[in-house]
Amino acid sequence: MISPVPAGGSVTGAESAMSAKSIVLTGGAGNVGRVLRRALAGRIKAVRILDIVDPGPLAEHESWVSVDITDLAALTAAVEGADAIVHFAGYPNERAAEDMLRVNVLGTHNVYEAALRAGIGRVVQASSNHVTGFYPRDARVGVEDQMRPDGLYGLSKCWGELEAGVYFEKAGIRTLAIRIGNAGERPFDARGLAVWISPRDLAQLVLIGLEHPGIDCTTVYGMSATDAAWWDNSVATALGYRPQDRTVDFAAPEAFQDKPSDLPQVTDHFQGGWFSAQGHDGTVRRRRVWRNRS
Repeated sequence: MISPVPAGGSVTGAESAMSAKSIVLTGGAGNVGRVLRRALAGRIKAVRILDIVDPGPLAEHESWVSVDITDLAALTAAVEGADAIVHFAGYPNERAAEDMLRVNVLGTHNVYEAALRAGIGRVVQASSNHVTGFYPRDARVGVEDQMRPDGLYGLSKCWGELEAGVYFEKAGIRTLAIRIGNAGERPFDARGLAVWISPRDLAQLVLIGLEHPGIDCTTVYGMSATDAAWWDNSVATALGYRPQDRTVDFAAPEAFQDKPSDLPQVTDHFQGGWFSAQGHDGTVRRRRVWRNRS
């Protein structure tokens, strides 16, 4: 049971102190990885970037090792000596099943196996809102609700969250899985207004994942302050998360305009938006939302 933090408080000291941890950041050359690196600057002792792509100019506290997360031996060697792993590597959109299995599924498995072999006890994992993308937009979804992935990408993120549970139960590796909404530069559509997360809010959640003593195998949604009511993020609130930014304040003008869709009955109905529409036959099949909560 996570003890709530009083409003305005922060158990991590994320707003004022630098973490003493040395972390490995997989996928640090990717779009979200680059954003996160800038937001964490001055707040992490050392960041070792693992990526097969050159991450560009490095800050003084950063280093880079070219590693493919599908290579367990190389990955294990590259994480040695780190205090924690922040896992943001993987394909960020729909791909063929074999690609998803090789990179997002096997790659995530390798991250946990490397952590186990290297004696690393904490992981922050980039999960996705697409784990629950096939819930309708008028539903309020919490992390205890049944997973409803809206495609192979979302399905691969389900695997990551479930694998975190296995490694916690069997080896005590603690994970914060962040179901990131949209971590782009700013919200560019109506869906973005509901799910966007700013760089500094994402960094705040990562720091909570690295520092909070109550993390076991914990999942939260990654979103800034929004008027939308799609997700119950009370677990993040209990961990001390206080969004510093509102999506509407950063929205591009086009975010307030309707966008055409070939399958509006799908894209406008489901929380996953256009992810839900890929490969969809256009027939919306409503499933009962079963809940077993006391």
